Order: sequence, then C-alpha cells, then structure tokens
Amino acid sequence: MKNGFAVLIVLFAGLCASAPVFGQGRAKTGPDPATIRDAELEKDSLHNLEVARHYFKLKKAYLAALNRCEEIDAGNPTFSKMDEVLYIAGESSLKLAETGGKQKTKVVMPNDMLAKEKQEVKRKTPDELREDARVYFSRLVSGYPNSAFHQQAETHFTALGGAIQPEAAKPPQ
Repeated sequence: MKNGFAVLIVLFAGLCASAPVFGQGRAKTGPDPATIRDAELEKDSLHNLEVARHYFKLKKAYLAALNRCEEIDAGNPTFSKMDEVLYIAGESSLKLAETGGKQKTKVVMPNDMLAKEKQEVKRKTPDELREDARVYFSRLVSGYPNSAFHQQAETHFTALGGAIQPEAAKPPQ
C-alpha cells in the first residue's frame, strides 16, 4: 500500500512538471506591446486635456488651449483621447486665425511692459493658423474615422480647402 502510494505521488509530480509544456501551446500572453500605454504619461496627458478643455470652453483662452494640446501631441502621440486633442487644437487655431493671432486680455499692464512684451512675442499669421488647423483636422479625419469629432472636423474642410494627405499632415512647428 505504501509502495503504491509512493508511485502515485511520483506519477502525479511528473504530470505536474510536464503540464506547462503541453498546456497552451503557442498562445500569446498579454496585450500587444504596441498598445501598452505608460500609466503616468497617460494621466499627465489627461490632466493637460482637461485643462485645455477648460481654457477652450470656459475661458476662451485659445492660445493656452492650443499650447496644452501641442504639449500632449509632442509628449504622448499614442494618447487614448488624441482625437479630442486634435479637435481642440484645430478649433483653437481657427479661433486665433479669426482674431489675427491675437487674444483679448483682461490684464492691464503698464505701457513699457506692454511694449516689451509685444517686441518679444512672435505670432503666427492668420494664414499660418488656418494651415495649422487644416493639418490638425486632416490628422483627425484620417487617423480617427470613428471619432465623435470626425464629422465636425470634416465640416471645416470646405472653408480650409480640403484635407491634406496623411504623409503631408505633420504636426505644426
């Protein structure tokens, strides 16, 4: 009886040791490495998107919203909500183009400080801003066909001259 029990234990141990070899065959484990996102970078990008949304919708601070979107685009091109980032960047560029690249400010500064600030700031022309918006909307339409912002971006193409080919749609400098 003890001998049969020992043989049974040895057979069971052998089966357990060989189980992983025959278990799943060639099945892949885990998600595709191309879709894995850095959690901290994703969190930081989400925060920047929330701030950009706030600037765009509530404050009408289009330059600040555009800067936040460009930061996300440069730092995390695989961001999960990149379609919204591209939409806000495109809309902000269009709004800035309407005002000649300038924004109304509520802050009143002394004339000498205002003169210094005007000398140091280089603004894009309205045509450059419209071209930037065209690039952002083209990237949105070509890269995210199922996006909720897809239809809105396409409506802007009639005024901007149509979509840009994907290889020509590079992020504005």
